[in-house]
This record gives sequence, C-alpha cells and structure tokens, in this order.
Amino acid sequence: MNINVVVNILLFIALIVLIFFSYVYPKWNLKRNAKVVDNGEFARLIPVSQLIDIREANQFRVKHILGARNISSSQIEQSLNAISKNKPVLIYENAKPTAAAKVAKQLKKSGVPEIYVLKGGLTKWEGKTKAGV
Repeated sequence: MNINVVVNILLFIALIVLIFFSYVYPKWNLKRNAKVVDNGEFARLIPVSQLIDIREANQFRVKHILGARNISSSQIEQSLNAISKNKPVLIYENAKPTAAAKVAKQLKKSGVPEIYVLKGGLTKWEGKTKAGV
C-alpha cells in the first residue's frame, strides 16, 4: 500500500474521532446525565427545584432567570455540598449547553437524581428575568 494512502486513511480516522469527541460525545453525555427540556417544562419545574445558572458571575450579574443562584461551571465541583440531593436541579447557560454536559455529569455522580437543562439556554428563555448592572 502506498504511504500516501495510509496517511490519508489515518487522517480520515483522526478526523472522525475528532468530530465524535467534539460534537457527538458531549450531546450523548448530556442526554445520559440530564433531560433537556423546553421553556414550559422548565418553568413548571422551577417552584419544586433548585435553579442554578452555571455561567460565570459577570454574566449572571448582567441578566439571569428570576430566582436562580449562580454556581459557575468552573466552581461546581467545590460547591456540590451546597446542592441538595433531595430536589431536582435545573441548570442553564447562554445558548448551547457546552458546559452543561460536564456539570450534569458531576451532579449525577454526586447523587443528584434529577437534572434538567434548559433547551436553548437563557437566550431562548421566555420567562421572567432579573437584569443587573
């Protein structure tokens, strides 16, 4: 077999692996650890759940869903003790749930049985928000 053919095959395999780990795996991981829900279901769950904005504090201060508390995705591991294992957890970020998959996995591993992620994030939220500075 020609060396160029072998190199092209290896590059193609590497590309497939890269696509899988950057696109398919995070979505699969999110669905494995949480349920992605629309505005209506998310709003219905707020009164009986813990609502957590997983964006950074500066984004939270600008605007967040009314009643949410801020635990950024980078601080979630250190804050697991502050999250009840007896109530569902609702999480959201801006639009695409990029950090939500990681956060949902950490919450599930810590014993939170029900985790929900807002489809479309704050960008698509139609309910009440609080604007800050």
